[in-house]
Amino acid sequence: MALPFSTEAMEHLRAADPVMEAIVERVGPLDPEARTRGRPGDSYGALVRSITGQQLSVKAARTIYLRVADLYGGRTPTPEELIATDPEDLRAAGLSYAKAAYLRDLAERVEDGRLELERFPELDDATVSAELTAIKGVGQWTADMFMMFHLGRPDVLPVGDLGIRNAARLEYGLRKLPSPDRLRRLARAWRPHRTLACVYLWESLDNAPD
Repeated sequence: MALPFSTEAMEHLRAADPVMEAIVERVGPLDPEARTRGRPGDSYGALVRSITGQQLSVKAARTIYLRVADLYGGRTPTPEELIATDPEDLRAAGLSYAKAAYLRDLAERVEDGRLELERFPELDDATVSAELTAIKGVGQWTADMFMMFHLGRPDVLPVGDLGIRNAARLEYGLRKLPSPDRLRRLARAWRPHRTLACVYLWESLDNAPD
């Protein structure tokens, strides 16, 4: 799935918001593959990877995901395989008991047809979000990341993301982290390209002005 990092979107951000214009100028063009490199290309695999990596650093998430994959010959386990796996084996690979239960719930929903991942490309953002957050352990942040970087949805705003909130505080000169409502108000000018604006805010944390 192509990420929504078009020149048109970038030019919209520059024209709509002077703060975002300064960020775009400072950061420059983005690598569309940088945030998806090494991740499964299918929806089920992407969700397994996301659940495995929740609340972990990028390095730790990758390490544990690879350990889990090693249980299945270096690949993402099928739903049937996950359901049949002893939770103790997943625990030995580095997963908590809670995450093992979350993966099992995902696998069961796919297996019994409650979660039809192949339909996601034709569903709107609100419906995809509702179906994802019905999975045990999948919150709004995980749903937002899935829509942004797997489905390539162009107008997602993860208001609970600490990195985006911190970047907005710094770039917009706010005294404290913006609330979800404050962030939504800031982001009005970015529509319909809020996904790209968020990626630029993340990148701005590593490209702060001297």
